[in-house]
Amino acid sequence: MNAAAVFGTGLFLSASLLVAIGAQNAFVLRQGLRREHVLAIASACSAFDWLLMAAGVGGLGAVVHDNPGMARWFGACGALFLFGYGVLAWRKALTAQSLRADGEGDAIGLRQALTQCLAFTFLNPHVYLDTVMLIGSVGAQQPAGTAGYFLLGAGSASTLWFFGLGYGARLLAPLFARPAAWRILDGVVGLTMFVLAASLGADALNSG
Repeated sequence: MNAAAVFGTGLFLSASLLVAIGAQNAFVLRQGLRREHVLAIASACSAFDWLLMAAGVGGLGAVVHDNPGMARWFGACGALFLFGYGVLAWRKALTAQSLRADGEGDAIGLRQALTQCLAFTFLNPHVYLDTVMLIGSVGAQQPAGTAGYFLLGAGSASTLWFFGLGYGARLLAPLFARPAAWRILDGVVGLTMFVLAASLGADALNSG
């Protein structure tokens, strides 16, 4: 298998995992609609993915796989975090004043945005299962000397996805200039968080 084929394998595998609806994607989309810290958030999400993918290809996936207690801990912490964020999202959806597309109202600072981005990434056990273990295991199966091309493909998919999601969300800005649309978005985000929290919590309990 040549370098281009290995690059393509990493690219398409990573893309297929990134497209799935999740807490991190919902956060990037919401911030993109608000036009708030998009460059910093997209850059951070992409950099975190590159870091985790490199760790997976480098062998960390095997370490996590051999320690089920670590997976349970990540699951419990992630479930609590997602539940709390879901409560906050529903509170915003029920208030008389909703978010505005021009960034006024409930704006968050850069530090808070990056903190939430960090939490959505590293407190979500599915990130480790997908980015570290799955991509790491597939990367380890590539022909000798081609792991770097695989990692380059997987990381490129992440960079394209997060920048496309963050900046592409602006195309929906006219729709979300309406307060009702923001309430619906926050309601959907909250519901997504609750479902993910329940799933992670159940996985953590069943693995105990």
